Amino acid sequence: MNWTKFLFCIIMFFACACNDKEKKQNGKADTYETSKITIEEIETKNPKKFLKVEGRDKHNLIGQTVVKGKISNTATVVGYKDVTIKISFFSKTGTLLEEDEETIYNEVKPGETMEFKSKFYAPKGSSDVKLNIINAKVSK
Repeated sequence: MNWTKFLFCIIMFFACACNDKEKKQNGKADTYETSKITIEEIETKNPKKFLKVEGRDKHNLIGQTVVKGKISNTATVVGYKDVTIKISFFSKTGTLLEEDEETIYNEVKPGETMEFKSKFYAPKGSSDVKLNIINAKVSK
């Protein structure tokens, strides 16, 4: 009878050990899916955190200020569209002269960069232009 109990204990030990291994593997899969959803939620709620804008300006022959720029999406899962940019015009002394908003009606996919060009009649005396992301919509 002792051998029967001993054999039963060994079988139970291996059965429990195999079950723990399956739980650990399933736990990794659950954690991965939870992380993936969490990243998507973060990127959806904070487009300004994942979008970067840079650009330069020049004047054309008819007196317009032409702003050429790039919008980069550093998100890993979410794409954005209809990006609204604030364009601020400054004097030589750094005084804010005027602010305008421009919406770029294109999509920027995760990890990509998109170019844009806008034309404005800048206020008299402006010498510098700064660009900032205001908002964007999540593309589906």
